[in-house]
Amino acid sequence: MGHSHNTRIETRLVQAGVGRDEQTGAISLPIHPSATYRHPAVGESTGYDYTRSNNPTREALEELLAEMESGARGLAFASGMAALTTVFLHFASGDHLILSEDLYGGTYRVLDQIFSRFNLTASYVDTTDLAAISLAIRPQTRAILVETPGNPLLGVADIRSIAKLCKKNDLLFIVDNTFLTPLLQQPLELGADIVVHSATKYLGGHNDLCAGVLVTADKELGEALYFLQNSTGPILPPQDCWLLVRSLKTLALRLERQCQNAQIIAQWLQQQPQVTNVYFPGLPDHPGHQLMQQQASGYGAMLSFRVDSPRRARQILERIKLISFAESLGGVESLLTLPAIQTHGDIPAEERQRLGICDALLRLSVGCEDVNDLLQDLQQALNEKSS
Repeated sequence: MGHSHNTRIETRLVQAGVGRDEQTGAISLPIHPSATYRHPAVGESTGYDYTRSNNPTREALEELLAEMESGARGLAFASGMAALTTVFLHFASGDHLILSEDLYGGTYRVLDQIFSRFNLTASYVDTTDLAAISLAIRPQTRAILVETPGNPLLGVADIRSIAKLCKKNDLLFIVDNTFLTPLLQQPLELGADIVVHSATKYLGGHNDLCAGVLVTADKELGEALYFLQNSTGPILPPQDCWLLVRSLKTLALRLERQCQNAQIIAQWLQQQPQVTNVYFPGLPDHPGHQLMQQQASGYGAMLSFRVDSPRRARQILERIKLISFAESLGGVESLLTLPAIQTHGDIPAEERQRLGICDALLRLSVGCEDVNDLLQDLQQALNEKSS
């Protein structure tokens, strides 16, 4: 990005794209919607030939993403699932993967219903339990994918320890860092090989953009994933690349407010008689609280809570006015969802029950509103008499 690397990441995010257009001195990153590029002469290229392979706007974004995650190569995709699909295409028929059981339903669905047809097999384990991961390793195992904190119960996996286990067993270690962002957690620095994001969430941050990200620790793996991205074509278009760079400029500010709000709301929810459990790593009684302090610089702004009945959960969703009943997360607007029927609907019912993703569990993505207004909305939604 043309800035010295001794500035902090918060500053580099704000300065993203500045000085990139030397011709005009534009402060805002230029958008290059061109699908193709003129060659100076036969056998010569400007470095750009065809926009699926490389685009100047996407390149600026990908460099920024790599820098944010302290990685060697960043790749931008049309969605988080496109990014994950590209990771799964890196494996071969007969390979086996180990994944967190506390993870997004869409990740389960793509493996269970699509990649299983090509004989890529998967085991889902409690990745907060190192012994459980070790037991799941087979001769065919090629990688471990963890979402930490988990979704929707926010279990915390020990990234350093799993990284050591992967090194010992020659496995690729993939961490989905969507919930915490590179500002709060740096999985590559802790030993992961690949970081995944649904950039639709905090990186985009305004509930208006669909995008995905991969960042690799080393160049060679980055090249292998770039080959898959270029060959299969799930790229993020230039307009959206520009919008994501624009969004990243306020990531630190948005996240700071969201984390503050989430901490206050989690503590408030614990005091409510209708709430039976609150799952938030920032609470001292959360099982992953200490571990989060060792591997992250904040607790994020995602929390889940269980209420005293499924009827109560539905009543809350019907009564909220400020908070929207909607899927997704990470935007400036607060969103509340019922994972059992929405985000985790593709996970079999008996599996959901075992994991505790029941019809009385709600997941809250805390936004940037004034926290008192959010508390007031939750208060009135909780307090209506259950008929």
